[in-house]
Amino acid sequence: MTFALTDYDPYDFANRRHIGPTPAEMEEMLATLGVPDLDTLIDQTVPQGIRQPQALDLGPALSERDMLKKMREVAKRNRVCASLIGQGYHGTVTPPVILRNIMENPAWYTAYTPYQPEISQGRLEALLNFQTMIADLTGLEIANASLLDEATAAAEAMTMTERASKSKEKRFFVDHHCHPQTIGVIRTRAEPLGIEVVVGDPFSELVADRVFGAIFQYPGTYGHVHDFSDLIAQLHEARALAVLAADPLALCLLKSPGEMGADIAVGSTQRFGVPIGYGGPHAAYLSCRDALKRSMPGRLIGVSVDARGNKAYRLSLQTREQHIRREKATSNVCTAQALLAVMASMYAVFHGPDGLKAIAQSVHRKTVRLATGLEKLGFTVEPAQFFDTITVEVGALQGVILKAAAANGVNLRRVGATKLGMSCGENTYGETVEAVWRAFGGDIAYRDNDRPYRLPESCLRDTPYMEHPIFHMNRAEAEMTRYMRRLADRDLALDRAMIPLGSCTMKLNATVEMIPVTWPEFSEIHPFAPDDQVQGYKELIDDLSRRLCEITGYDALSMQPNSGAQGEYAGLLTIRAYHASRGQGHRNVCLIPTSAHGTNPASAQMVGWKVVPVKSADNGDIDVADFRAKAEQYSGDLAGCMITYPSTHGVFEETVREVCEITHRHGGQVYIDGANMNAMVGIVQPGKIGGDVSHLNLHKTFCIPHGGGGPGMGPIGVREHLAPFLPGHPHTGGQIGPVSAAPYGSPSILPISWAYILLMGGAGLTQATKVAILSANYIAKRLAGSYEVLYTSPSGRVAHECILDTRPMEKSAGVSVEDVAKRLIDSGFHAPTMSFPVPGTLMVEPTESEPKAELDRFIDAMLSIAGEAQAIERGEMDAENNPLKRAPHTVEDLVGPWERPYSREQACFPPGAFRVDKYWPPVNRVDNAFGDRNLVCTCPPMETYQEAAE
Repeated sequence: MTFALTDYDPYDFANRRHIGPTPAEMEEMLATLGVPDLDTLIDQTVPQGIRQPQALDLGPALSERDMLKKMREVAKRNRVCASLIGQGYHGTVTPPVILRNIMENPAWYTAYTPYQPEISQGRLEALLNFQTMIADLTGLEIANASLLDEATAAAEAMTMTERASKSKEKRFFVDHHCHPQTIGVIRTRAEPLGIEVVVGDPFSELVADRVFGAIFQYPGTYGHVHDFSDLIAQLHEARALAVLAADPLALCLLKSPGEMGADIAVGSTQRFGVPIGYGGPHAAYLSCRDALKRSMPGRLIGVSVDARGNKAYRLSLQTREQHIRREKATSNVCTAQALLAVMASMYAVFHGPDGLKAIAQSVHRKTVRLATGLEKLGFTVEPAQFFDTITVEVGALQGVILKAAAANGVNLRRVGATKLGMSCGENTYGETVEAVWRAFGGDIAYRDNDRPYRLPESCLRDTPYMEHPIFHMNRAEAEMTRYMRRLADRDLALDRAMIPLGSCTMKLNATVEMIPVTWPEFSEIHPFAPDDQVQGYKELIDDLSRRLCEITGYDALSMQPNSGAQGEYAGLLTIRAYHASRGQGHRNVCLIPTSAHGTNPASAQMVGWKVVPVKSADNGDIDVADFRAKAEQYSGDLAGCMITYPSTHGVFEETVREVCEITHRHGGQVYIDGANMNAMVGIVQPGKIGGDVSHLNLHKTFCIPHGGGGPGMGPIGVREHLAPFLPGHPHTGGQIGPVSAAPYGSPSILPISWAYILLMGGAGLTQATKVAILSANYIAKRLAGSYEVLYTSPSGRVAHECILDTRPMEKSAGVSVEDVAKRLIDSGFHAPTMSFPVPGTLMVEPTESEPKAELDRFIDAMLSIAGEAQAIERGEMDAENNPLKRAPHTVEDLVGPWERPYSREQACFPPGAFRVDKYWPPVNRVDNAFGDRNLVCTCPPMETYQEAAE
């Protein structure tokens, strides 16, 4: 018997993994569009004048097995040592129940930012727990839902302090015991805004009436623990404000910032169960007095009610965010580290306040034992009182001891020329301490040391924290697992359904790409580990940078920005430094189309530039005549322009080269926003069509998962002339200051993007781009009779996304874009991007990952919604009491009396909804106005949890 050979390769999953439609389904979609093949569609969509002439040269695509083999080989080049370096990064233990059920669970890591609260109740509750934990530990009334890293949070606190302070001074004082990376980022942020940063000893050099604010590190980077109450009182007397950068684990034993009178507290929750990961991602925090809440940066979770009056969570005070306030926003960073904040909050729920206190006590006792042993060996240890960090005078022995410790598998911190620093963590073993003693020339047994406390009496905490019952629940693993599962079931993430968000590119985050992230060789490396211990990371970062330069057409790349907004900011700083180097530092005008992302004008403002809006033409393109006129008007001061390509309107504009040429002609530089890179990879290189700098959303185009609002990475690519002005770092050098705490931002998630590129190869990446464009055009074509597609190219095509105009529905039937969004929930879908860039519209981006069946399910749901709006218009449905106005419908709507003029069947099972596996939102429509009028941003009473469990 013989078998016919097949061309099916069971180990080549490229199409089955990242490209949703099968070849046969693509043929059907192309037939709907009336084009013979995919290349013809691309020719109709992308202007020939900007197409890259050559295919991507990225080598052959690897199979999953070969990719993991290569990743293992690279990981082995990293050496995992016990890290006592400290400096804001500490060893921790991620409880396995959290590792498996949060960090490695697609129900959590593929979720989107909770802008649709009805389908985000699970992660909103987890983030509310985070806020409650932080508010309690810091002793301040209100906390946000996390920020990018501690250094960014400190810089945000500085600008927040300037806004809120009554002082007229333009100086900000920085404690010299702040972490070096924090000082670096503060200086970077301050300089463009004209803020003078004064670094010094606060107890001898702070002049309160000469500053608008000050920041103190608690405990200090070298271990000192001070009570700053008197200094804070002096600042307040001078109408200035005080910020404390505080370690949340230390706050389990030490007096809270609020008790000292601090106005703002910032810090990192990394040591609450989040791996070091060579620097990130980690959730920073910012808390403040209640009076300052409207000046806070970042997202804020609040408690409201739904249409039935039941408790419901939502994002509060969204009018502070840049999408609404643009250049007047509190910050350009709305990005949080949601997934990591969830992990930290679950760590707190798992351990409770007693458990956290026990961990803090254990860390302190280890440090005391370490110090006692070193003193027995004749070394001088400072400070006399500390929490987890000590500094030791070693003189000329510094290099010898560092080398000896590393040979024993322990990393210490070099402090100046004659000292060594060391910080203990939750995962510091007794044998690690013994290894340190051996490096210092001693042979001491760990058990032989006593363990008295060395905390200053004046700073001991005597106030309770985390008293809410959620932090006192039964912490049996069974209960923790069920709690996390209950929260996950309240959300809608990519593991349930397509999330067709325009400009956000919610695509597949393949499981095989996620696997290396939690390997110890990537997750347990300190960001300031010696270079010879991170050769694997170096190879990964260098090769990924090279491949991204090939994809974008740029000459150099910085991996430091750890969000898209941070990338924008870094890119503009690079342009600003370039102008200054040429004696043209006066250039400060930035042309930005009115359709641009809200982060664009906010980022321009942060670098001290004046934003000049540019009109859009009737077809949605940049109004070139207006652009030219504005460029000529501000020619002598033109710093640059910020454009998005393809446009935010979802079209490849044919005038992009002209816009770039106009900018260059008047001395400006071109920033091309990389948010829509998913429509360009393998087809258009922004660095070759006139762009000077672009950021890349690796958490969009290159498959790092969104995580419910972070983590992310926003590296920037630049042309050769801008390369010398990329961000530097205190640890790695460079003439330009840092924008993030770690040299490479959040590097532990870079293996995801590297794996994606290795698995796809140049041909696969290009095919993914083409299919993304195919899917968007297929949806636009199928819906064209029921919805107007607002903008198209001259050939009638859209790029990778399309804008559906729902405003006619509101005019004819009173159906708002919000009604459409909430009705989609009943069909089991997250709504597309709502009211951006055009109010009253939906921007749809299906991505290449979605199979045709899912696209058709979404189309069926949208057609049904159009049909219901038409029924209202014809008078066949009540204008107010109808499925659109009452959406979304919950299980609670199925029980009890039904007095609505439409059936339960129509309410709960519209076209698109699954019968057996239907997603049920946990709450009805949330009352946003109530939530802002009655701001509650910490956990409500425990009865609600008990009711949910019954």
